[in-house]
Amino acid sequence: MLDLGFIRDIRDVLKHIPRDHQTLFFSATIDKNIKELAYSVVRNAIRIQISPQDPVSKNVNHAVAFVEMDDKRFFLERLVKELPEAKILVFVRTKVRAERVFAAMERVGIKSLTMHGGKEQKDRLQIMEEFKNGDAKLLITTDVNARGIDIPNVDYVVNYDLPDVPENYVHRVGRTGRGVQHGQAVSFCATEEKPLLEAIEAYITKKVTVMKIDVTDYRETLSFSEDIPNDNWQLLIDEHEKQLKGKKKKEVSNCLLLFLFTKHCSLPFYTNDQSLIQPYFKVLSRKPDRCG
Repeated sequence: MLDLGFIRDIRDVLKHIPRDHQTLFFSATIDKNIKELAYSVVRNAIRIQISPQDPVSKNVNHAVAFVEMDDKRFFLERLVKELPEAKILVFVRTKVRAERVFAAMERVGIKSLTMHGGKEQKDRLQIMEEFKNGDAKLLITTDVNARGIDIPNVDYVVNYDLPDVPENYVHRVGRTGRGVQHGQAVSFCATEEKPLLEAIEAYITKKVTVMKIDVTDYRETLSFSEDIPNDNWQLLIDEHEKQLKGKKKKEVSNCLLLFLFTKHCSLPFYTNDQSLIQPYFKVLSRKPDRCG
């Protein structure tokens, strides 16, 4: 609050109270900038700090799953559909990401809410009320909800994007497992986010448990989705190979070759009809810039 500008209001209040007074300042975390602001309005300050060895609550089981960036929405979809009664809080990096994930969930029939800095205060209050009441079980938010807000009975926290600031990881997963309750937290880590994971592990001074996902489970999760991606060419090839099982190898090879060609050239069909395939083999023999 001090960093957001409230320090000016506090200094205005100090002008109207006796010179000799006692000031008490409480905060879950105090970084260097906040410490300087806080110390600027007190004299002979005594600091009392209580810090557990593990900053993550013992009531929270937290783990990481290695999921590529474009596949994260399918893993979130599966988690939500397999836990229909769970209240799930999803953290993303930006408000644009929040709206994109919201749209992805809407496409597969999952009701969700979004909360970020682009929302008006009255809208934020309405969203929080709906989530607390269970009108919607899924809330997609930025770090605006990572601290200072008590949301009761959150069963799962999902770090859809890993936070840029390691400290925010602790605040995020701390939204579940409040008081005597227990909670679950899972982070989706893409290849390009591994440095962020390393920074988080250095901050909490321990390794985050890795959820093992083998190739079969990974593909099953993509197949589970009702929003099969058009750009998931490997999955489409696998499905087509099953349909063509028992046919000549040459036919299959020609069909897959056409599929890869049409994918990169944005042609609107996919066929095993040789009469349609042949004209495009002539195009394949031309210069690569025909595909853009």
